[in-house]
Amino acid sequence: MARKIRFHELGGPEVLHIEDLPVRSPGPGEVRLRVDAIGLNRAEVNFRRGTYLEQPVLPAGLGTECSGEVLEVGPGVERWKAGDAVSVVPAFSQNDYPVYAEEAVVPAAALVARPPGLDAVTAAAVWMPYVTVYGMVAEIVRVRPGDHVVITAASNSIGVAAIQVVRYLGAVPVATTPTGAQRQALLDAGAETVIVSGEGDLAAAIRDATGGAGADLVLDAEGGPQVEQLVRACADGATVIVHGGLSGQPTPLPGGGYAAVWLRRYRVFEITGDPAALRRAEHFVLAGLAAGAFTPMVDRVFDFDDVAAAHAYVDSPDRAPGKPVLRVR
Repeated sequence: MARKIRFHELGGPEVLHIEDLPVRSPGPGEVRLRVDAIGLNRAEVNFRRGTYLEQPVLPAGLGTECSGEVLEVGPGVERWKAGDAVSVVPAFSQNDYPVYAEEAVVPAAALVARPPGLDAVTAAAVWMPYVTVYGMVAEIVRVRPGDHVVITAASNSIGVAAIQVVRYLGAVPVATTPTGAQRQALLDAGAETVIVSGEGDLAAAIRDATGGAGADLVLDAEGGPQVEQLVRACADGATVIVHGGLSGQPTPLPGGGYAAVWLRRYRVFEITGDPAALRRAEHFVLAGLAAGAFTPMVDRVFDFDDVAAAHAYVDSPDRAPGKPVLRVR
């Protein structure tokens, strides 16, 4: 038996409950983990509310990102053995392999090694943001030194990782944020310029920040009507990658006269679901950590029993930069 967090109805954080449930043995290609810490994402908030890309099968668990130790491996698993310190990356449905638990069974293909020197909490915060960014700047588009890269909603964990990765590649990160409260924190994280998106003409502000040239790449976590302004802020041949939907609004195809721009949707599953791409991402992240270029930013740490408060915080506009983490042990 192990404690697991589940919900039996859609709703706010109050629908989350801790239950004692049996843990099955891993099947072919699976491992059983002791979960030490869980990385919290807005995807889980939306899953709990029923507004995510897939609907929960009730009663449902949730979560796709954690750190821990391998307890048992299933048939056919070769890379991992009991005792290995690992992290789990989002590579599966929350309906199939939820990790909000003291123990969890997950696909072995979703494991990466815990980087040397990282504790469990930091190891739960590192992989999803950097792997997400890696896919956009190395697999979909190859960022070049000197490129101006606009990063929207830059104070979340993916945004902070993107600032560091863009700097690591020699490009110029231009961050946007809804309010000025996080301006200094984003500058401290490495942003060349911070634009408050709710103040004035966003496209004009981006063009000013890029010396009139326009953005070469946009990593947009918000979607919605703002995408039209981002497209207008781009140089010829630029790419706008919409990797999130924080606005909660439809993303219309921009019209009118603007530069020839590629507009693309992206999900991290494109990388984590491809074993070769995930291995490339793993090497990229480990190299950035070893070089000191990547510094995972943990925002707040909540105890396992405080999951409702943690979910309320994840959905709060007052969040600080970085990733909230749920500590299991």
